[in-house]
Amino acid sequence: MNEFTYIFDGQSIEGWRMAGPGKFVLVEYDKSLRSEGGMGLLWYIKKKYKDFVLKIDWKVSRTDDNSGIFVRFSNPDNDPMIAVNTGYEIQIDDLAMPDGNPLHKTGAIYNLAAPSNTASKPVGKWNTFEIEVTGQKYRVTLNSEKVIPEFIGNRNTEGYIGIQNHNADSHVSFKNIMIKEKNM
Repeated sequence: MNEFTYIFDGQSIEGWRMAGPGKFVLVEYDKSLRSEGGMGLLWYIKKKYKDFVLKIDWKVSRTDDNSGIFVRFSNPDNDPMIAVNTGYEIQIDDLAMPDGNPLHKTGAIYNLAAPSNTASKPVGKWNTFEIEVTGQKYRVTLNSEKVIPEFIGNRNTEGYIGIQNHNADSHVSFKNIMIKEKNM
């Protein structure tokens, strides 16, 4: 039986690469990564994934923070827009800026599927996403609540995993990034 494997263990960003501006800072006291700077993507370069369950803890520092988790995108080299155009983003933005559109709210598959409810915790509290991907079926659970029971995609069936730094004002933290591959 497959078990979860850490792809970020809180110790280093070995195996990860930045695409675009901005950066992620290793925060030693809670073994997390915090986004800083402009629009960019920190992606795990060691492996492309097909079918998997991804678990990731995250928290925002302000109500209007914005970020996301990208799955199954093509090699972005130094262009984070490749992840936007070839993979899917699971959104982190409780305000769904700039217009409150539910397709841009925390838990959404950005621009494609709105979450069924708002399940994120208050500012400063850790949240847990569980993103399950099988074939073209995507399921998103936030803090043990299914917010996307099923979304049928039509993009890559294999790709990389990454986390977004959205803008200079957003400071979103991530830790315990784990993956369990299916059908191996």
